[in-house]
Amino acid sequence: MVSAPTIGVLAVQGDVREHLRTLAELGVTAVPVRRTSELEAVDGLVIPGGESTTMAKLVRTFDLFEPVRQRIKDGMPAFGTCAGMIMLADRIEDGAPGQETLGGLDITVRRNAFGRQVDSFEGDLDVAGLDTPVHAIFIRAPWVEAVGGDVEVLARVGQGQAAGRIVAVRQGSLMATSFHPEVGGDSRVHRLFVDLVRAE
Repeated sequence: MVSAPTIGVLAVQGDVREHLRTLAELGVTAVPVRRTSELEAVDGLVIPGGESTTMAKLVRTFDLFEPVRQRIKDGMPAFGTCAGMIMLADRIEDGAPGQETLGGLDITVRRNAFGRQVDSFEGDLDVAGLDTPVHAIFIRAPWVEAVGGDVEVLARVGQGQAAGRIVAVRQGSLMATSFHPEVGGDSRVHRLFVDLVRAE
């Protein structure tokens, strides 16, 4: 049980500041992670949105790819949002040629499933474990095509052309959302992750 965890945010691309701020508001120590030494000092890791192919290359450039993958394999809690969901997925549909992921989540994601930047949208989502809907912001977001038997579906799109599509999952100490919970001032999805870290 980790009562006062330190949670890192992978700081190579994306909404790093927004995640750090949200985590700090929840009373945990939140730190950017760009080096192996910083990774070794955290109890959990957030992998933010961005561009998944670029992010994978940058994680390699910073010599973090294998260390992060190993820590996830060893049980470190991790939370991926948007591109971070793709990074945690074991399988990708419509990925770039040779695109790598860190893996860990027994899911198949479809990259840019909701379309291009102009197709970004917002909507209210019922999320398992939360009493009231979350206002979710989707930006060039993936969705989950398929989940393994140990994966818990936390949220599906409720209406529109994408109704029924899986957009939030949890498997053991790993969690991922298609949307950006760090945008909009609602910290409850991050709190679910912080609770996961504290329970380790």
